[in-house]
Amino acid sequence: MDTVTVSPKYQVVIPERVREEFHIRAGDKMAVIVKHGILHYVPVRPFEKTKGMTPGLDTKDLRDKHDRF
Repeated sequence: MDTVTVSPKYQVVIPERVREEFHIRAGDKMAVIVKHGILHYVPVRPFEKTKGMTPGLDTKDLRDKHDRF
């Protein structure tokens, strides 16, 4: 598990291993999502670039009932 330290300006550095695995580059946008008390940073990608992003993912129960309208 990687850990990061929050700077006095409330900034964190994404570990190199994670940046490489998820192809995160300087200037990329990240969505901040809080769900069940857990903070998630999700790279914001153009829809065209998301194909194949999660190979083998079972999307059947991907969303919680609370996420549905």
